[in-house]
Amino acid sequence: MNLHTLIGEPWPDYGLIDSGHGRKLERYGRFRFIRPEPQAMWAPAADDWDADAEFIPGSDEDGGGRWHFLKDVPRDGWHLRWDNVRFNAQCTPFRHLGFFPDMAPVWSWMREQVAGVDAPQVMNLFGYTGVGTLAMAAEGAQMVHVDASKKSVEAARQNAVLSGLADKPVRWIIDDATKFMAREVRRGRRYDGILMDPPKYGRGPDGEIWKLEEGLPGLIADTRQLLDENSRFCFLTVYAVRMSALAIGELMRQSLGDLPGTVEAGELVVREERRGLLLPTAIFARWRR
Repeated sequence: MNLHTLIGEPWPDYGLIDSGHGRKLERYGRFRFIRPEPQAMWAPAADDWDADAEFIPGSDEDGGGRWHFLKDVPRDGWHLRWDNVRFNAQCTPFRHLGFFPDMAPVWSWMREQVAGVDAPQVMNLFGYTGVGTLAMAAEGAQMVHVDASKKSVEAARQNAVLSGLADKPVRWIIDDATKFMAREVRRGRRYDGILMDPPKYGRGPDGEIWKLEEGLPGLIADTRQLLDENSRFCFLTVYAVRMSALAIGELMRQSLGDLPGTVEAGELVVREERRGLLLPTAIFARWRR
C-alpha cells in the first residue's frame, strides 16, 4: 500500500506561520497562538514569535495544561470562515481552538467524491463542532452528525445558524458512536459517505468508555455494513496515538476491500507559511469509489 500526503494549505482565516523546538505559531483570523507540537523537532524560521496567547502543557501525558493570555482575546470566541462555512473559534481547555484546521483538505476531498450525486447521504461520526458537517451540508448533502458531547453538538448547531445553514437537512444526534453505528446497521441504513475522527479515549453520554485501539476494528466493520457498491467514500483520521498509517490502512482494506474502488493511507500535514515546510498532524486511511 502506497502512502499519500494530504496537504493543508493556508487559507484566509487560518495559517501555520512558523514551527520548531516543539511548538507552532498559528494565525486564527486576527489572533495568533502558540501551541505545543512534538512533531516540530526542527528549529523555527524565526525566534521573534508575537502571539496573543500560548498554551502551556501540563506535566501529565493526557493533554492537560492551561492558556496563558498575552493580549486581549475574546473568551467566548470569534468568528472564522472556511469557504462558505462560518463558525466560532475559541480557546478550549484541550489546547485546540474548537475545530481542526488541518481537516480543510479532507472537507474539500469529501465534496469532490460526492460531486454529481443528488442529495448524498453522509455521516460525520465524532462530529464535534460540525465544521465538516456544514462543509458538506452547504453543498447539498443530507447529513447525520453524531457526537457524545451535548455541548459540542450545541456548538455545531450554533455554527449552522452562523453559517445560514440552520434549515439544511442535518440530523443532530447526541449518542455513543459505537452504539449508534450498531443501530444503523440493524436498521439497514446506507450512506454515500462516512467521515470518522475518533479520539484516543472518550466517554459516551451514559458513561460508555471508548478506547481507540479496542474500538476501532469493530467500528470499521460496522462502517462496511453502511456502505455499498454505489457509495462514494469513507475517511478515517487518527491523532495522537502510537499507530501507523499502514496499520489503519490495512484495517480499512480488510473491511472495505470487497467494495469497488481504492483504499489509501497516509498523513495529514499542514504547510508552513514562512518556509513551505510540511508539519505532520495526523494519519489517515480512506476508501473511495
